[in-house]
Amino acid sequence: MLRGVVSLALAIPDDRSLLVALAVADSPAYAPSSGGHTPRDDSDPEATRLRALVDLAKEGDADAFGQLYDHYVSGVFRFVYYRVGSQQLAEDLTSETFVRGLRAIQRFNWQGKDFGAWLTTIARNLIADHFKSSRSRLEIVSETIPESKTHAPSPEQEVLSLISNEMLFAAVSSLPPEQRDCILMRFIQGLSIAQTAAALGRSEGAIKQLQLRAVRSLAKSMPDDIR
Repeated sequence: MLRGVVSLALAIPDDRSLLVALAVADSPAYAPSSGGHTPRDDSDPEATRLRALVDLAKEGDADAFGQLYDHYVSGVFRFVYYRVGSQQLAEDLTSETFVRGLRAIQRFNWQGKDFGAWLTTIARNLIADHFKSSRSRLEIVSETIPESKTHAPSPEQEVLSLISNEMLFAAVSSLPPEQRDCILMRFIQGLSIAQTAAALGRSEGAIKQLQLRAVRSLAKSMPDDIR
């Protein structure tokens, strides 16, 4: 039985890292760094621990998968939340991501893909399926209204309701699909260039170019006093 999604409200995206990128985007010297987590580094004890947990989970160890859930759930939730704009829907899709991950973990291998990137690919497919289904039922408008517009925010969430957050949400949503997902994975989910490349099936060079174009597009669309 998977752990409940009990504290994900506190994982609603914090845009500070993206705002920092926007602030320097107009500089000729701006270039994407590799950044993010690098769990394939075998010299990193945390990377070694995660690889061991994946191997145990593939052998049917439920506790090992639970620990993987604890490690990756906030990042997956942040990615999904920024795509769908609804906390409840993001929680549902995040839970389904891990259910599908558990069912398919025997097929996971380390060649060319990090486990977090693999989970993100599952989440992307679920989001795409959701929007296809919603369009066919004419429910997409009600399904994607941000929670902050329909529910009284908690004190912690009030900060996230600032105009910069809402404008960023709209601006990121308007980007071309690959640029949007690149930005969400890099700045909201915290994936490295390599992990983002694995999740999107692109080269690291292509990801750097996607990020550069996306950040500069966002910078042009945001007022100077926001970025």
